[in-house]
Amino acid sequence: MSRQPRYDVLFEPVKIGPVTAPNRFYAVPHASGMTNAMPRMRAGFRGMKAEGGWGVVCTGYVSVHPTADDSPLPYATLWDENDIRSHAMMTEAVHRHGSLAGIELWHGGGSVSNKTSRLPPLSPSGLSWMPTHVGFMGNQRSKAMDRRDIRDLLRWQAEAAHKAKSAGFDIVYVYAGMGYLPYEFLLPEWNRRTDAYGGAVANRVRLVRELIDVTKDAIGDTCAVALRISLEELRGRASERCASEAHEVVELLADAPDLWDVKMDSSPTDCAPSRFTPEGSHEPIIDFVKKITAKPVVGVGRFTSPDAMVSQIKRGVLDLIGGARPSIADPFLPRKIDEGREQDIRECIGCNICISSWHDGVPVRCTQNPTAGEEWRRDWHPERVAAAGGDATVLVVGGGPAGLECALTLARRGYQVSLAEAAEAFGGRLRFETTLPGLNGWGRVLDWRLGQLRRLGNVTLYAGNELSVDDILGLEHRRVVIATGARWTRMLYSDLELPVGLAEGANVFTPDDVAAGARIDGPIVLFDFDNYYMGGALAQRLAQSGARVTYVTPAGHASAWTIMTNEQPQVHRALAQAGVDLHTLSRLKGFGDGAATIANLFTGEERRLPCRSLVIVGARTARDELYRALVARSEEAAAAGIVSVDRIGDSLVPGAIVHAVYGGHRFARELDLPPGLPIYRRDAPVVDVDPLSYLNGLEESLP
Repeated sequence: MSRQPRYDVLFEPVKIGPVTAPNRFYAVPHASGMTNAMPRMRAGFRGMKAEGGWGVVCTGYVSVHPTADDSPLPYATLWDENDIRSHAMMTEAVHRHGSLAGIELWHGGGSVSNKTSRLPPLSPSGLSWMPTHVGFMGNQRSKAMDRRDIRDLLRWQAEAAHKAKSAGFDIVYVYAGMGYLPYEFLLPEWNRRTDAYGGAVANRVRLVRELIDVTKDAIGDTCAVALRISLEELRGRASERCASEAHEVVELLADAPDLWDVKMDSSPTDCAPSRFTPEGSHEPIIDFVKKITAKPVVGVGRFTSPDAMVSQIKRGVLDLIGGARPSIADPFLPRKIDEGREQDIRECIGCNICISSWHDGVPVRCTQNPTAGEEWRRDWHPERVAAAGGDATVLVVGGGPAGLECALTLARRGYQVSLAEAAEAFGGRLRFETTLPGLNGWGRVLDWRLGQLRRLGNVTLYAGNELSVDDILGLEHRRVVIATGARWTRMLYSDLELPVGLAEGANVFTPDDVAAGARIDGPIVLFDFDNYYMGGALAQRLAQSGARVTYVTPAGHASAWTIMTNEQPQVHRALAQAGVDLHTLSRLKGFGDGAATIANLFTGEERRLPCRSLVIVGARTARDELYRALVARSEEAAAAGIVSVDRIGDSLVPGAIVHAVYGGHRFARELDLPPGLPIYRRDAPVVDVDPLSYLNGLEESLP
């Protein structure tokens, strides 16, 4: 197949200073959890994007100096010769496919605590970020930068830029966004200086301009300099000279960088979840930049539709289509458009599991793409799988996320696969969850896999077929995979923070009951100790139906874990807008006589809440009865020619959709592999040069 002519504009080269991007697909900087400690994994991950057709592929944030220490979050460094060699693995992997490599040089300023280096953090005026997210909290405050500190910062940036050039990078960043040090100089809340770096906008941009200048001087005329800048706050501030302070900043720096990389100010808006924010949500903030500068502009917006990408170019919003999450979900998105295979794009669902992996300090995960982060350590390619290791026919029982992914990967390997689903439609848990407020986009997990399966000749799909043990024994499959999911329980929550006991009664419900259409009369108390999206989304839905809903949780926030996925602020706003009452730090003690009794988790103080229906969103257990029944009849199974019975997904271990997809994929990848292989390769840092050699340079800059 060939590319559709209306997408030709996406494949035009774009000149960025002294270098030229081969097309308009730009994998912007984003954290991946793969730092200098995992250089081969990082190279495999970024190199896969280049292989998939992204014309520019960038690193995540890279510290220029030990005073920019974001530990325990996984950040990269560019401090010494070992770091240069580590990053060179990535640039070589990217260049191998004809793409440009970019590096986001970074100083965290007053937004970091330097927990490992134990050096004083730096900020314009001695102020520090005071976040409510425990993972970002620290106790060491920042030092107000004096002129020497500013000179040191400019030197660190220049030295890191020179190292970046040595490592083979084509585009070198100055990062003035997301609350980090150069951004801190732009906002008066951070910057209260009275010298040439504070006060008027023209003074507040001075440091950013100087960072651009020293970067250009350090790398010469063979590399481009990009400015990544957050514009959300500045766009909302009045300016005496321009439409806003954002307009004024861009006007003052219009020709300084070779590329403008424009973004929002905070992670919940910059990487907004699809539950609350549509594709292209940045445009109202960044749409003016190209009207001011003649330099190319790249921006993001969770773009997965090639038509939306073309619109951004033709309407003069962007010159390059930035991708972080979409480039993780499908590294081959550009190539598929180029080859006329738009229907094969594995579209990002905007669940932000990738972002949670950074908060967790681990290599990137993706609900849609189970190979993300596994390119090097497991040798998994998103578009290629090994041929079948045998001629066994495989029966997969259960057509939810795990079963669909397992069946698809097995079929791609060449196995003859039958996929049976008891319900009249495939999707498992997704059939209900995608009907909840904002979660319709998560249906892409189902739609993409079904679309791929229906085009394969070695797969037979059976919906509306609830198989018994006897049915399975008579079907003549050699391998049986059980993917029958999990069920929600009515278990309560103990003082030890464990599920214990059951809530009894006719009006006690779980999400499974809501999904089955049970009548849930108000007033409703929803008790959530699952802490992910289900409790908040279900409370919102029940409230929208007209019922009075009270949300109770032992956590400190509604849907507490969603702070990891950038959803928590929007969850609280959505619950407030729906009129849901909220009780945190509370445990359910009892239910009856038209009321639910809750107790403060720490003081034990009790309250009674009006309650006709109690909905418990807490523990889930594997729905594995069919698996256990088959195992119990193992002799009959062997006589029927069945050589293995396995469980995958929630029927093995209940988890999020990402775990189910990954489990199904891994089983299918590893079926019939030779025994005794290592689980995965272990990466290791580059240590060719004595790390102590760096102390000579460090001592000069210590305060």
